[in-house]
Amino acid sequence: MEVLEGLKVLELGVWVAGPSVAALLADWGAEVVKLEAPEGDPFRGLFAALGYDAAIPNAPFALDNRGKRSLALDLRHPGSGPVRERLLEWADVLVTNLRPDALGRLGLDPELVRTRHPRLVVGLITGYGLGGPDADRPGYDVGAFWARSGLARQLLPSEEPPPMIRGGVGDHVTALGATAGIMAALYERERTGVGRLVETSLLRTGAFVMGWDLGIQLVLGKVAPTRARPDSPTPLLSPYRAGDGRWFFLIGLEADRHFPGLLQALDRTELADDPRFATARDRRRNSAAFIAELDAAFATLPLDDWTERFDREDVWWAPAQTPAEVVVDPQLRATGGFVEVEGSGGGPPFEAVASPVQFDRAPVPGPGPVPEIGEHSREVLLQLGFEPAEVDGLVEAGIVGGP
Repeated sequence: MEVLEGLKVLELGVWVAGPSVAALLADWGAEVVKLEAPEGDPFRGLFAALGYDAAIPNAPFALDNRGKRSLALDLRHPGSGPVRERLLEWADVLVTNLRPDALGRLGLDPELVRTRHPRLVVGLITGYGLGGPDADRPGYDVGAFWARSGLARQLLPSEEPPPMIRGGVGDHVTALGATAGIMAALYERERTGVGRLVETSLLRTGAFVMGWDLGIQLVLGKVAPTRARPDSPTPLLSPYRAGDGRWFFLIGLEADRHFPGLLQALDRTELADDPRFATARDRRRNSAAFIAELDAAFATLPLDDWTERFDREDVWWAPAQTPAEVVVDPQLRATGGFVEVEGSGGGPPFEAVASPVQFDRAPVPGPGPVPEIGEHSREVLLQLGFEPAEVDGLVEAGIVGGP
């Protein structure tokens, strides 16, 4: 038995955050119906939207939509109501990241939906939350999670432009929180028989990720500024470059504990007697000089040589890998970091990133294929109890799309 076998999920999601939640649930065994507009989730056109060739295989869309069935339904059509309500009656969970005003126009205001379907757990992912002046403000994760939460401004010194986020990062972090909230609401429903609205936002998640800095700001009224790497106050918790150009991080958070082993690896034990570097406080005060010593030392050998020295002396460190290095990382592969996904339309299988949770006694099989727009419309409607003639009528009226 798969972990979530028997759980029925209706997804009304676009782009990343909502579909990512439903993809996690599908990976873990839930039955997921992706409810799309007849023109499809705009995420399907990712590369065209960015100005690239639309024919490029869309691996990001596949990650967040594998293993689902697609039902194309025009919720704006007044005749869509019976299909919408039967889907809501069928589902245990509704996952959506449409803005609250859009949900209201489609007859899917979360509170009204739960009045009609009290057992339903509604997982709502918003940009900025349900209240406040910006509840209906549009925003991808680059805006709400990355920029507005303060994350972007804390990564580089204040005089430098804030860096850009990589695609989907904030959405995927938010999806993990939303999935946890949905699971908590399902646990409660086992005791009460009643569902619940579970809402999280990109902004709230970004603030939680920034919790250390924001907590310090709240308590002390200020946060230490981000410094350029040569002036870092934590030289044993910082990136360095080996002689072959490869980057790595020292991760000696407990600086005095890790200092002797590092000096042994460097063959520079005499630095322990240098009054500038003797204690963590000394190294903090003289960080630029100490980092210069480390930079010069690390430039003398390739990373493979430093790997042997670090491991011999129990130096805590990690390579700063490129995507090409990550996909062949033996540790990630040994722990199930990648899965084989069925190809769509009889196409060959392909490899993809696995969901980040592993269950014992219930190995999750490889995810199912990525659906085409409306690929399962007829199949789903028949499963919901519509007669074949009714399905034909819905298709002919343009309410339902698909092959």
